[in-house]
Amino acid sequence: MCKELGLVDRLPRLVCAQAANANPLYLHYKSGWDSEFKPVRAKTTFASAIQIGDPVSIDRAVFALKSCDGIVEEATEEELMDAMSRADLTGMFVCPQTGVALAALVKLRNKGVIAPADRTVVVSTAHGLKFTQSKIDYHSKAIPDMASRFANPPIEVKADLAEVMDVLQNKVLSDYR
Repeated sequence: MCKELGLVDRLPRLVCAQAANANPLYLHYKSGWDSEFKPVRAKTTFASAIQIGDPVSIDRAVFALKSCDGIVEEATEEELMDAMSRADLTGMFVCPQTGVALAALVKLRNKGVIAPADRTVVVSTAHGLKFTQSKIDYHSKAIPDMASRFANPPIEVKADLAEVMDVLQNKVLSDYR
């Protein structure tokens, strides 16, 4: 509609990002859209809101992607958690679903599919406060078989203002030495 109204001169290229543990659209895309869509049994993923093996609107999703030369990328559990943590380091506090989208962006950027000058929008679907346990586990390096490369380990402090101030001062000073 925006193109028909003259508001834009071209349609954006859509990218769908899926967790590798729940990736039926990615698998369909990788087949070249040639085969019939096959639902998958979604495995557990930190991106629980997109843990879907048989999307209800698959036909509309495929139509939208084909209409704009769209692509589909996937992210492993480690990739999505690393991407989520890297985003958090900038002050964002994103959900695992957004971690999937950010991991896909990084992968496509590294492959040269998204160029340095390309304008890119990543939709953040929820706030990280809804997924605190996964963040705690990541930063505590408590997730089996995950390196947690961008972990920022929690520091336990007594509920005492003086002790909190001491820890903060020591942490700030150590970061600037």
